[in-house]
Amino acid sequence: MQIKDAATFGKIIRQYRKKQGLTQIQLSAMANTSPRLIGELENGKPTIQLEKALRIAWLLGIPFNVPDKD
Repeated sequence: MQIKDAATFGKIIRQYRKKQGLTQIQLSAMANTSPRLIGELENGKPTIQLEKALRIAWLLGIPFNVPDKD
């Protein structure tokens, strides 16, 4: 799935979280953030802090493979 907007990113976060059997509360504890932020992220809120969103994606093992362009 190509990430093209906040809603798509949120769907991917939810899929990976559920696939790993985690609740929003468990993921928020792992990411040192609030469960509310996880919910907002999964619902595609476009104003989520990028640093926190990327950390959550990293914790879930979501791949971000971008080819190097020199």
